[in-house]
Order: sequence, then structure tokens, then C-alpha cells
Amino acid sequence: MNDAATATLDATALQTWLNDQGITATSLVVKPVTGGASNLIYFVQTDHGAYALRRPPLVSNDPTSNNLLREISLLRALAGTNIPHTRLVAACESADVIGAPFELLEWHAGFTAKDPLPSPFDRDPSARQAMAFELVDALSTVSNADWRAIGLESFGKPEGFLERQVDRWLGQLDRYRTRDIAGLDDLAAWLRANTPTMQRAGLVHGDYQFINVMYDATLPVKLSAIVDWESATIGDPLLDLGWMLSSWQEPGEPETFATYIGWHDFPSRRLLAERYENATGLSVEKLGYYMALSMFKLGVIMEGAYTRFVKGRSTHPAHAQMETGVPMMIQRGLDFSQKY
Repeated sequence: MNDAATATLDATALQTWLNDQGITATSLVVKPVTGGASNLIYFVQTDHGAYALRRPPLVSNDPTSNNLLREISLLRALAGTNIPHTRLVAACESADVIGAPFELLEWHAGFTAKDPLPSPFDRDPSARQAMAFELVDALSTVSNADWRAIGLESFGKPEGFLERQVDRWLGQLDRYRTRDIAGLDDLAAWLRANTPTMQRAGLVHGDYQFINVMYDATLPVKLSAIVDWESATIGDPLLDLGWMLSSWQEPGEPETFATYIGWHDFPSRRLLAERYENATGLSVEKLGYYMALSMFKLGVIMEGAYTRFVKGRSTHPAHAQMETGVPMMIQRGLDFSQKY
């Protein structure tokens, strides 16, 4: 293992744990894949094959964020569904082995929709359109899941879900707020005054977007796994659609905060929303509310990252950019409140 991986987990302890799980690891290779801004992910090679190991970040933005234990329980529930996901192989719910809970997942070949995309996805308009349709179709399987039947009755509190959102996120912001954010109070007031009635409760991923799904590397286009479920709950499934489409870039709009992919050759928000509506039976009439709420929520979350930077607990460049990024998200939310 290299030094970065050694700094965050004990390879000897991991090797012993793997062997105890029946995953023979007479030789072990561990390499960091990503890290710093969210959960840490490692490539793990054993005698049995390759896996992905996920553990929480070294420093959390907020005590309620990055709850890997919830993700572990959710992945166990998803095992018998048609929702595309990475299979949970084993999990350690204590911090005794590597200093934090962790999960071991099947290693998933393919790519995440982040530039540079592999050929032909980087230039083929039909392939890029199919990526977007697969994205919304996979979300429909999440929204349509029978969450009670798969054992998630106590996974969330759907009653009053939308009514709680503004106070829930303002309460989190109060724990680390260091500045006034232009437009925040106006957006909060609009959301309170325009809260729709939830049509039905459903499974909510909580961070549904291109960078949290994986595609097969070859044609035909296939979304083969939804990843990063630590924010999942039971609530209003339309919030996932709003979250996904709030980052969408359409011609003539100001540049989105989601600059990880070029936004050309993708279908419009309206076309994707209609496709979702047809697949789920959920009306998208109030889509503007869900996109505005998504921007409000994301702005609060990323203000936590900015606070870490201001207080010297982070040097991540993306956190520094939230000085202007968070106000932009709040303004984007206000724009959605007026346009949809």
C-alpha cells in the first residue's frame, strides 16, 4: 500500500478481518481511489478477487452526515430488488478494525459520468442522450421500490417530511454558520409558503446525480450501479428528481455548479421529468419546489465545507470555492422558485 492509504487504515488488521470473513487474503493490495471531500474509497485486491472498501471521511462536516451504518443496512435491503447497485459483500459496523466502520463492496468495472468520458460517450449525442434516460429510469426504480416489503419500515420518518425540511437544514446550518448568505432567508420563506402535499412516501437516495452512478464502459448504454447511499431515507421521492435536475445545464442558462461534465447533447429537464412521471405515476407539476429545496439543502451542506476551510480544518480547493459557490446555489434555488 502507498503512504496515503496506510495513513487511513491498518492493512494488517484489515487482512486479519478479511480472512475471518472467509475472504482469503494471503496477499493484500490496497490503493486509495478517492478521498478528502466525502467517504474514502479503496481498491482492495485479495486472493478471491477485487473489491471496493468504503469508510467515512477523516473529518465530518456535521455529526448527522456521511452515515455509513445506514448505508450498510440499506444495501442489505436492496439485495433482492431490481435497483442497480454495488453488491455488499461484507461490512464491519465497529471502529475496532481500521478506526471507523466500513463496507466491502463488489468491485464495479465501468465509469462514472465525469469528464473526460470514454469514447464514444464523449462525442456521440445518441449515447449521451441514452445516459440521461438511463439516469432517470434508474431513479424511477428507486422511487418505485416497495420499501416496506424490503424491510425499511423504520429507515425514515415520512410523515411531515417536506414540512420539516427548512427547519432541519437551518438547524444544521446554525451549528457552523459564520456569515450571512444572500437570499437564504428569502428562499427559506418561499419554501415554507409553497410546500406541496407529498403524493406518496418512497425511498430517497439523497444525492442522486451523474457522479453517484456508474455505467458500463461499452455500448449499448447501461447504468449498472447507483452508489453512495449514505444520505438515503424514506421521504418524498420527488426530492431525488429535483436534486438531479437542479444541477442540469440547459442552453442559455448560467453555468451550473456541477462542472464535472460538459452539458451538451443531453435531453431537457422537462423531457426527463415527463419520463419520470410516466414511470412512477408521480406528478411533476411542482418540480420547481423540489429543485429550489435541493439548492437550499445543498447550499447548507456546502456551507459546512466552507466553514471547515475558513477555520483551517480543510485545504480542499472545492471547499474554498464555496465562498461564492454557496451564494450561487441559493440564487439558483430562488431562480427555480420563479421559473417552474
